[in-house]
Amino acid sequence: MSTDPRLAKLSLNQRTTESWSVREAVEGCVRAGIPAIGLWREPVAEIGVAAAAKLVADAGLRVSSLCRGGFLTAGGDAGRAALEDNRRAIDEAAGLGTDCLVLVVGGLPPGSRDLVGARQRVADALAELAPYAGERGVRLALEPLHPMYCADRAVLSTLGQALDLAEPFPVAQVGVVVDTFHIWWDPEVWRQIARAGDRIASFQVCDFLTPLPADVLLGRGMMGDGHIDFPPFRRAVEEAGYTGDTEVEIFNAEVWATDPDEVLATMKDRYLQLVLAD
Repeated sequence: MSTDPRLAKLSLNQRTTESWSVREAVEGCVRAGIPAIGLWREPVAEIGVAAAAKLVADAGLRVSSLCRGGFLTAGGDAGRAALEDNRRAIDEAAGLGTDCLVLVVGGLPPGSRDLVGARQRVADALAELAPYAGERGVRLALEPLHPMYCADRAVLSTLGQALDLAEPFPVAQVGVVVDTFHIWWDPEVWRQIARAGDRIASFQVCDFLTPLPADVLLGRGMMGDGHIDFPPFRRAVEEAGYTGDTEVEIFNAEVWATDPDEVLATMKDRYLQLVLAD
């Protein structure tokens, strides 16, 4: 695979090309000269971890992350089932050869208004999962989500909250995700990125669109189509010591309806023009 050296740290998060299987996404990356891919558990499960790992390795790519584990806020039997599922996710990440398992920690359990309790259950779950992950060479990457997702998807809304949860654990076991879509608005973001340092396990980029669609989960846009200034984020994570990949992760109905090869071409151009710009 011939790759433009400027693309050496670019990764396609598989959800950006929603219609592609693992094989199709890997082959698309090879055609586009993109050297890394962030995989999702569901399409990996369709062919099995070993087959997915072989596809990636044979193509000369690397797996930048696996999405996703998490949803750790329930108690009782549901909470115990979530722990087991996350142990499986850790094993899958190890089998794919990535040290980064992204965690979307979960929102409020059905009928609950106990936000403090939900966050405590995440902390308790991390205490069980972090050693297991560390033994397998995998780091749990806590992803704070925009506050509009607090009730149903992630009771962690800021990078500072994620770091507070991560700090009791070794850096090799628990890190954080810096995702521009979710934290671009935070006036504390620059101080928190610097604080994160080597806990930054993943750097994800896409744009924040307005008006948001009715399904706000699909409000992510291609870089340049929204409101985020990307170079300051890239410089901040680099200054904090991050040397890993930059994943482009987009949930957007229009992007998903576009020919995936065209999406990758646009993604590359926008990355070069808007993320790497000085």
